[in-house]
Amino acid sequence: MTVEADTGPAQEKSQFSLSTAAARNLATTTKSAPQMRGISSRWLLRRLPWVEVSGGTYRVNRRLSLAVGRGRVGFVQSGADNVRIIPETLREIPVLRGFDDDDLLTELAGRFTLREFRSGDVLVEEGHPIEEVFIVAHGRIERLATGKYGVQETLGVLSDGDHLGDEALLQSDPLWMATVRATTAGTILALPWDSFLELFHRSEKLRQHISAFLANASRKVNSKGEVEVAVSAGHEGEADIPGSFVDYDLAPREYELSITQTILRVHSRVADLYNDPMNQVEEQLKLTVEEIRERQEWELLNNRDFGLLHNVDYDQRINTWSGPPTPDDLDDLLAMRRGTDMFLAHPKAIAAFFRECNRRGIYPDSTEVDGHRIPAWRNVPIFPCSKIPVTDGQMSSILAMRTGEDRQGVIGLRQTGIPDEYEPSLNVRFMGIDDQALIKYLVTAYASVAILVGDAVGILENVHVAAPRS
Repeated sequence: MTVEADTGPAQEKSQFSLSTAAARNLATTTKSAPQMRGISSRWLLRRLPWVEVSGGTYRVNRRLSLAVGRGRVGFVQSGADNVRIIPETLREIPVLRGFDDDDLLTELAGRFTLREFRSGDVLVEEGHPIEEVFIVAHGRIERLATGKYGVQETLGVLSDGDHLGDEALLQSDPLWMATVRATTAGTILALPWDSFLELFHRSEKLRQHISAFLANASRKVNSKGEVEVAVSAGHEGEADIPGSFVDYDLAPREYELSITQTILRVHSRVADLYNDPMNQVEEQLKLTVEEIRERQEWELLNNRDFGLLHNVDYDQRINTWSGPPTPDDLDDLLAMRRGTDMFLAHPKAIAAFFRECNRRGIYPDSTEVDGHRIPAWRNVPIFPCSKIPVTDGQMSSILAMRTGEDRQGVIGLRQTGIPDEYEPSLNVRFMGIDDQALIKYLVTAYASVAILVGDAVGILENVHVAAPRS
């Protein structure tokens, strides 16, 4: 019998050449420049026409307009059965625009009563007297009217913050001109006209304010709400030719250049010893500038003072007909202005639009922009922009705009030629070296965006972008 000795763990295979791990100690490594995931296409910054603002402020002079846009009323909710109007936002109702008595607004807001509705409920019927003012707190309702040939047609969709019934002030015999029906469950706040009239008769200030509103409402305006210029046409002989003038807005809006800043810190030891083959300061600065440009585009869209999403005229805001963005919705956006140059939408909204096109058997257009193939609708490119918010992973918006100063559109504002300029309207200024041997650079970018005429930009709101379950 043969007995095998226990030799322990298996012997490793003998090595006959230098390993790659050891060889790398003598080799030169080929390196990439620092990469950054946060860089996006930034189509808004690339496509906006930029106007030089030498004085840091841009004033938009407009023709005097008397038409007041219908804003959105705001709410505070503390529980399903406790929804209250923010009194100051009642000024978004045209008849209360500019009213300065906060106490009366607070009392008026307290007189609204909460009312629930279900999908399919009819809130008012066409031809019935207007006896209440309604403000939509939550949900979607549609306005329906009987057309010329007796067919019921949809006039529009109302959602959170919209209001109706206040137009009764402009009618001697106020009647509902359309049937209002709920398409989803939701909540409205209702104010009886008798309750409003009681405040009206009690407050002298309110009566004076509404009298001034009605006086302006009686002045002739054009289809855009601007004061009409008297013009005669088609006359013969020695007819009297009307005289007129074009009045200007006495309080034009001014846009100041907004600032985006950061301080870049680099240790002097890093700058001295580790600059080959790449300059550490330059690489740090390059990525810092990219981040500033990303934030700059976010501000142009989302800043509450001048950002496009918050400064679109309320009469240029529409809701989707059914939730997802459809070709009909984008056609409505196009029809609201002369010469739309671009759509701007979150990639999820673009995907939702493609799903609706697929459902209808429609193949969207595409166009070439700066060497890129961009999806388009009616030959208008649809640019992706991840800076447009998607709330709760479901709801977003789509912007449509006309651009250019010569076309009375949307323009970008900047000032070039500033000291220590690194890129147009962006400078890098040396701030010295501190006690910790940190070299500091102040990186600053200046920019803003202006809407020259109200219809230059429109927005499709409450766009449902979530994919339906199959």
